Amino acid sequence: MSRIAIIYWTGTGNTLEMAKAIEKGVKGAGADVEVFEVESFGGAAKLKDYDGLMFGCPAMGDEVLEEGAFEPFFAEAEGQLADKPVALFGSYGWGGGAWMESWAERTRGDGAKLFGDGLAVENAPDDEALAACEKLGADFAASL
Repeated sequence: MSRIAIIYWTGTGNTLEMAKAIEKGVKGAGADVEVFEVESFGGAAKLKDYDGLMFGCPAMGDEVLEEGAFEPFFAEAEGQLADKPVALFGSYGWGGGAWMESWAERTRGDGAKLFGDGLAVENAPDDEALAACEKLGADFAASL
C-alpha cells in the first residue's frame, strides 16, 4: 500500500478544506495517507518516509508561497524531491493562479515527478472544486 503525506499551510481555511477533500480521495483509492499542517510535519528529512507527497499552499502577496512557514519548509524539501511523485494544490484570490505555474515549474526543476500542473482553486472551494480535489487525491494515489 502506498504511503502519502499531504502537507499544507492555510490562512483562511480554504487550503485545509482542499486538503481534507484530497485526503478523502486518497483513502477512497486505498492508499495510506497522513495530513499535516506544515509546521507540525517535523522537517524535510521525514519526506523520505512517503511514497508520494502532496503540498498545499495558497497564493500570497505578489503570487508567492506563504513566506513565514511554508516557503522555508519547501525550500528545505526541494533537495529531496528528485524522482519523488509530487502533487501541488492551493487557492488564490487574484492574479489568475500564476503562483501555481511558478511553483510547478520550480518543482519540476527540482527533479520531482510532478503529477499534473497543480490544482489551483479561486477563492473558497465550492462543490465542484472539492470534487476536483477528491479526484486529484484518488488519481494521485492510483498513479503510485
